[in-house]
Amino acid sequence: MEGKLVERLEAAVARLEALAAGGGISARGLPDSGGDDMSSDPSIVAFDDLMDQYAAKVSGAAEKIGGQVLDVSKLLLKAFSVEKKLLMEIKQTQKPDMAGLAEFLKPLNEVIMKVNSMAEARGSEFINHFKSAVESLSALAWIAYTGKDCGMSMPIAHVEESWQAAEFYNNKVLVEYKTKDPNHVEWAKALKELYLPGLRGYVKSHYPLGPVWNASGKKVSAAPSKAPQSGAPAPPCPPPASHFTSEPSKASSSQPKQGMSAVFQELSSRNVTAGLRKVTDDMKAKNRTDRTGVVSTSEKQTSSTPSTTTPTVKKVAPPKLELQMGRKWAVENHIGNKNLVIDDCDAKQSVYVFGCKDSVLQIQGKVNNITLDKCTKMGVLFKDVVAAFEIVNCNGVEAQCQGSAPTISVDNTSGAQLYLSKDSLEAAITTAKSIDINVLVPGATSDADWAEHPLPQQYIHVYKNGQFETSPVSHSGA
Repeated sequence: MEGKLVERLEAAVARLEALAAGGGISARGLPDSGGDDMSSDPSIVAFDDLMDQYAAKVSGAAEKIGGQVLDVSKLLLKAFSVEKKLLMEIKQTQKPDMAGLAEFLKPLNEVIMKVNSMAEARGSEFINHFKSAVESLSALAWIAYTGKDCGMSMPIAHVEESWQAAEFYNNKVLVEYKTKDPNHVEWAKALKELYLPGLRGYVKSHYPLGPVWNASGKKVSAAPSKAPQSGAPAPPCPPPASHFTSEPSKASSSQPKQGMSAVFQELSSRNVTAGLRKVTDDMKAKNRTDRTGVVSTSEKQTSSTPSTTTPTVKKVAPPKLELQMGRKWAVENHIGNKNLVIDDCDAKQSVYVFGCKDSVLQIQGKVNNITLDKCTKMGVLFKDVVAAFEIVNCNGVEAQCQGSAPTISVDNTSGAQLYLSKDSLEAAITTAKSIDINVLVPGATSDADWAEHPLPQQYIHVYKNGQFETSPVSHSGA
């Protein structure tokens, strides 16, 4: 008993000596008193377990792949390490205001921006890996939850929603490398496990209502603004544009007329016929001898030449994403826009997507109907649909249903990938005049790969018993 007591006292003395030698200040300028206690805090120990159990799998798979996938994985794990440091500092820091919170989370934001720069770079064959990583890292922002009025979902829901956005690209990695390279499949599965159940379970166990700040801890202040040069005072802010005014309107008679009334008043005040020449009889077309009604062949060729050589320029309408009459979301003419989001929607509204190309739309809510019309290489990620999800006159589109959809219709479309959730497996899928339609459904277990089912596009019609019987063509080889 006495031996154990002596060991504990020696450990405490060694800890105090280390604090005295290091100055007692952490890397971010916070007191290190209780630093060892922070590392032994149950929530910090659980975070270390999270990294050992799940993050190690991501790192191991990335090392097998190497290259850019390894680089983005290192940044992803660095973001988790920064999150751990922030959690330790929260326990000894007072709850800041919004400006102070932005400054506090700056190290985490800097790492995420590095990953985002890799995702925005074009030409890489691993663009889906980058997109999966950067979309998933938004889950770490649960640490910024400060209450119901902060504009964020609860921490657990925020982690789940962030992964749903990343899963769209993660599934692309699984499908692309399913038969090409198992290391990429291993990486995609490990990334999902890092968030579900990894990070979600951690937040649920330790911070279901958000981080707990220290009321008696150190204050965090916002970054100071730059002082004006040469001691000159800062210029005053310009006054806001006066779109609205609170002054009572003056009588209309005391103000000049505006609009069309001003135009007519200006016309009536002028002598509009002044300066016009009088047309005499010899100037009239019917009396002119220098002109005849016969058109020569050379004149025909001359007049027709400009019309045949002038190229026609196709007008492109401006992109649009707006709610019309409170009932219909119009998403039109977007090209290369991967960040289209509709988040404020309800079950009475419909979504109509027209003329979009190489873009991705996320619908973060339940809507009545979704229609894709004349779109090319378009991706749609949606939750629940009350009536139907329709694809018309499209080429190479992808759609993922995360909730339920009673009806899915594909008409006059060449190439469509449909990802169904477990809640939408009973959907009735109707196809007409369409080719290359594939439906992917979840595996039997959470670890199983997606099962791909191509829909038939050739049929046999046989006349039997007074009527035609139709069945899909089945190809069999020797």
